Amino acid sequence: MKRAALWPEEHLPPHRLPPPWPGRPVRLDGTVTYVRDTPATGPDAEPALYVHGLGGSSQNWTDLAGLLADRLDGQAIDLPGFGRSEPGLRYTIPSFADRVVRWIEHSGRGPVHLFGNSLGGAVAVHVAGRRPDLVRTLTLISPALPFLNFGRSLQGRMLPLLAIPRGERLAAWRLAQLAPEVMARQAMEACVADLSRISEQRRQEALEEIRVRYEATHYAAAYVRTFRGLVASFLRSYLPGPGSLWRIAAAIEAPTLVVGGMKDRLVDVRVAPQTARIIPDSRLMMLAGVGHVAQLEVPRTVARAVLHLLAEAAETPPPAPPAAGVDGPPTTGVDGPPTAGGVVPPAGGGDAPECDGDAAWRPGVAS
Repeated sequence: MKRAALWPEEHLPPHRLPPPWPGRPVRLDGTVTYVRDTPATGPDAEPALYVHGLGGSSQNWTDLAGLLADRLDGQAIDLPGFGRSEPGLRYTIPSFADRVVRWIEHSGRGPVHLFGNSLGGAVAVHVAGRRPDLVRTLTLISPALPFLNFGRSLQGRMLPLLAIPRGERLAAWRLAQLAPEVMARQAMEACVADLSRISEQRRQEALEEIRVRYEATHYAAAYVRTFRGLVASFLRSYLPGPGSLWRIAAAIEAPTLVVGGMKDRLVDVRVAPQTARIIPDSRLMMLAGVGHVAQLEVPRTVARAVLHLLAEAAETPPPAPPAAGVDGPPTTGVDGPPTAGGVVPPAGGGDAPECDGDAAWRPGVAS
């Protein structure tokens, strides 16, 4: 493990807030998978695939995918049961990983630069460890890898729901009690450390995405069953056998960037450093003042770390700084290198859109 480095800020596109990238339904293995495309803007762009977290959707990657479009030809998928994809038969880490593998094979774009946030991080670890031929580089943002102290997560309050037979019915009832506007606000509060970073445009987009959930009768069941599958994978990871996510992570060959938020309220903040220690070719960036979804909260900072990862993987030296008196494009977010220990200080605001993923399911917080 080493400390992550940042690509020069002046080589990022100017700050803007694009709308969600256009999406399309694709029938794959008898069910519909929804995919959003972020077309490349550079001639030598390589394929990338983005995987969202529990309760999230492909929309969570709007800003990061746009910032990386000069280097990466992006696709973001909705996992089965989430976003606009049809429900699946199983909601486990291996079944989601199988869907990602099938998508890469179906699209003919592999190997890809693979991204995963939270649940999507666990799925991406499974894909990279089991199918190294499909992964060029791996970027994990607050990956939901195993931890046993659920007192360190707002999600711990959802554990009793798993013990109730057909707990998804209770979840659906609780979901129906919240107006979409309330749910959107509570999801942001659970995921984002600094709500002042959230633009009105992103708030409205998050609200529209949540209204889609209200129309999907399968959503509550998908959420509860996925959380149950995630907890089961955590427990298996501390038992002997090949199914441990930690053992799978140790087998990853791809150059890897691990990003964690020091104010993450949903995944134990110690998980990101532990993940980076276990993955052989890894670099770690811990972000002070940032929550669970750094790609939403500080996308420019994450993009800079990803661009440096891509340069390392391609053995390309970073560009020289601009000459004296030459101004680069407007910048927002964090300037300068990480401080000691790989911790980047918080941005001064204006660098973050909405959170639409992985909110805890408890009174007052829903995803």
